[in-house]
Amino acid sequence: MTRLIFVTGGVVSSLGKGIAAASLAAILEARGLKITMMKLDPYINVDPGTMSPFQHGEVYVTDDGAETDLDLGHYERYVRTRLTRKNSITTGRIYENVIRKERRGDYLGATVQVIPHITDEIKRCIFEATDGFDVALVEIGGTVGDIESLPFLEAIRQIRSDRGRENAIFMHLTLVPYIAAAGELKTKPTQHSVKELRTIGIQPDILLCRSERPLPEGERQKIALFTNVDERAVISCVDVDNVYKLPFWLHEQKLDQIVIEKLRLEEMAKPADLSEWAAAVDAAENPIDEVTVAVVGKYVDHQDAYKSLSEALKHGGLRQRTRVRLKWLESEQVEADNGKCLSDVDAILVPGGFGDRGFEGKVLTSKYARENNIPYFGICYGMQAAVVDVARHLAGLPHANTTENDKNCIDPVIGLITEWRTASGDIEKRGEDSDLGGTMRLGLQECRLKAGTKARAMYGKDVVAERHRHRYEFNNRYRNQLEEAGLIISAKSMDDLLVEMIELPNHPWFVACQAHPEFLSTPRDGHPLFIGFIRAAREYKAGGSLLKEVSA
Repeated sequence: MTRLIFVTGGVVSSLGKGIAAASLAAILEARGLKITMMKLDPYINVDPGTMSPFQHGEVYVTDDGAETDLDLGHYERYVRTRLTRKNSITTGRIYENVIRKERRGDYLGATVQVIPHITDEIKRCIFEATDGFDVALVEIGGTVGDIESLPFLEAIRQIRSDRGRENAIFMHLTLVPYIAAAGELKTKPTQHSVKELRTIGIQPDILLCRSERPLPEGERQKIALFTNVDERAVISCVDVDNVYKLPFWLHEQKLDQIVIEKLRLEEMAKPADLSEWAAAVDAAENPIDEVTVAVVGKYVDHQDAYKSLSEALKHGGLRQRTRVRLKWLESEQVEADNGKCLSDVDAILVPGGFGDRGFEGKVLTSKYARENNIPYFGICYGMQAAVVDVARHLAGLPHANTTENDKNCIDPVIGLITEWRTASGDIEKRGEDSDLGGTMRLGLQECRLKAGTKARAMYGKDVVAERHRHRYEFNNRYRNQLEEAGLIISAKSMDDLLVEMIELPNHPWFVACQAHPEFLSTPRDGHPLFIGFIRAAREYKAGGSLLKEVSA
């Protein structure tokens, strides 16, 4: 039977439940246990696919094409397990499943209620996602006390009651604020948060106390006394300057050992081997080089919209002991000053996005990087912007555009994808009238790389698989014309119908891809494209050659 660790949060949101849970998962994995993770989100959207990036941050995509909460990105960066749509459940999906069963008559005429029908469906989803693992960490989104998360909390209370304290434990993350004027850490919010949990029948086994500074012994004792939690299980969770240090911080406080003992896993667990994490932290703290990368996006005021991207850039630096500084630029700013804000960077990246706002700024960014021989990496919308740039300025198509922004443009070099073959071999079809939610080209799909290209050299193999999330594609009617203008199509889908990657010759590093490679980058391994991109930035900064070769 899979042991379950339920992770809840109190007082305020955005405390870092996802990273804290993932850090614990990383330690348990380092102790030889088979680990998975899961997120239960209380919003009624079926998935975050149609939610504003300003509200939700990034939409993360799994191999099987699920659009999920960004916390799944944290999970996959910390543990080796590849997650699926089973690992991200929303209230909307739970209700959708229950209503579908009711319409079919599965409930035999019973009155459908939150208890037992909604809670039973939540439990079914948890058991389905966690089956076959030694330990599963299940994070409940939102904060304790919110009406939206009550069905999830009731479901996990029932699971603990059914399975017993040796098979299911509760870990609660709380805020211990520091009041500078008084010079004190205040434990009262934590006490009230636990009290709220206990009113619905949940007694935490472990407390992670998030604070600006380590908890003094007196405060730990006080919290333990008022919350009925073992003092040793009151864990100080401080702000760290590098999130990949957190597994060490938690391990030093024996959090993993407490979990092992509570779940009776002593015979299965071996001593923790955190050497890979030590190497990643060491590379971050002892760089031999530094580069500045401009990220030209549309949501730069809310950087959670680019969480996997910013982490992937840092990972690319880690693999060669290089500190990567990010210069966040609104694409409309580039348009306003005609690219002057790009003059002091070592490389330029244009990430994904949608809509016409800021698109011309992205096209201008591509043109600036192309003409000034600055390393350029275009991802999804960034590739489409590069294609429009090449079409307008090299291929003699001054009115080239994407039909996303101009349905009646004269030269639609980027158009709505209407049909493609999925990884399973099925044909997917879309039209202008299709739903927006869940109808993009989604998930892990293979592509074949062209010999002699930068892409082929970086990946080191002929066929690769990357995760996709987009609705518009390269228009094949313009393949020959753009290739004659100098564009290199460096990767195509396995059926040869879809353009996956492009490059430019006679440029130090101009590469763009339709997929989202940032979703497969990890701090321990990096990703070939991001490693290659940061290396190109280093070479550009050094004037064409590197003074020192290093690999982390």
